[in-house]
Amino acid sequence: MNAEPLLKASNIGKSYRQFVALEGVNLNLYPGEFVSVVGPNGAGKTTLVNLLTGFLTPTSGSVQFLGEDIRKSSPVELSTRGLARAFQLVSVFPDLTVRETLAVAACSRLSMRWRIFRDARRHPGVIDVVSRTAKAFRLESSLDMPARSLPHGKRKLLDVASAFALRPKIVLLDEPTAGVSTADKHGVMETLLAAAREMDIGAIVLIEHDMDLVRRYSSRVVAMQAGRKIADQPAAEFFANEEVLSIVVGKGDH
Repeated sequence: MNAEPLLKASNIGKSYRQFVALEGVNLNLYPGEFVSVVGPNGAGKTTLVNLLTGFLTPTSGSVQFLGEDIRKSSPVELSTRGLARAFQLVSVFPDLTVRETLAVAACSRLSMRWRIFRDARRHPGVIDVVSRTAKAFRLESSLDMPARSLPHGKRKLLDVASAFALRPKIVLLDEPTAGVSTADKHGVMETLLAAAREMDIGAIVLIEHDMDLVRRYSSRVVAMQAGRKIADQPAAEFFANEEVLSIVVGKGDH
């Protein structure tokens, strides 16, 4: 790759006293990539994403986003700078409408304070972000519905849309189709990818168990086992790597 990485993790590790959750992981993320992080349960996938998004501070190594060390940055600060994670706001604020849920994200993007949220919803900038995001995620007809009343597939899209409303350079997603029927999973993914193109999202990192989704949508696959990275390959090469694939699929993944 000739481009500079958007995100660069150098030899990062995370320990809790004697327990090593992650050790010696290097990872670069470039513009235009869709990178899936896979591995058996307990492999360190979530720990890795938590380190990449500022939810955890590495015990060793460093993480740089757009060339700057993020160790002293909070997840909220990083999200406004362009490193976003699906908010899961649907679970936290189930009584908000779709419009209000997206407006919360829009207020964060525009650095508007929560205490003026009611007024902020009428702000032209907020209205624009809500409208564009709803259109990209095909949620326009649901804007005034309470989030809790949406079908499960649309609730998952709203989770992702909340992160996309920040117009991030990178968005990190943790099983965005979990709980969605097999028939609807590809619909969710196709909508997500179309929205990413429309909203000019730089790169996507996905934690995923469903190997069919990983095979179909990933440009690159990072495999984890016991807190270490055991593979980092283009999707076609990963799925031809029977040894690594057996570790990922054969240890309780679903």
